[in-house]
Amino acid sequence: MGNIRKLVLDVAKPLEPTIIEMAAVLSKIEGTAGVNVSVIELDRKVENIRITLKGPQLDSEKLFRAIKRMGAAVHSIDEVATGEEIVDHARTLEIRK
Repeated sequence: MGNIRKLVLDVAKPLEPTIIEMAAVLSKIEGTAGVNVSVIELDRKVENIRITLKGPQLDSEKLFRAIKRMGAAVHSIDEVATGEEIVDHARTLEIRK
């Protein structure tokens, strides 16, 4: 697989572990330089979160296994960046609306 430098994941997780604990675990996986976890929606038993990961060489398999071990499920991969550098999205008329 290519050199993954950024992943944005839509994840459903139980209330425990906390997003702080989850971010700490993910940040320790080799190749991961930074982790951002945001709560998108909160239910009585489940949090829908967005996880953004950056690093020189993210190991998606290890990251997905760690997420699963914490009782969470990846709903979708919403963004991926590979290559020598991360390319930002260009602003188009469609995005500006």
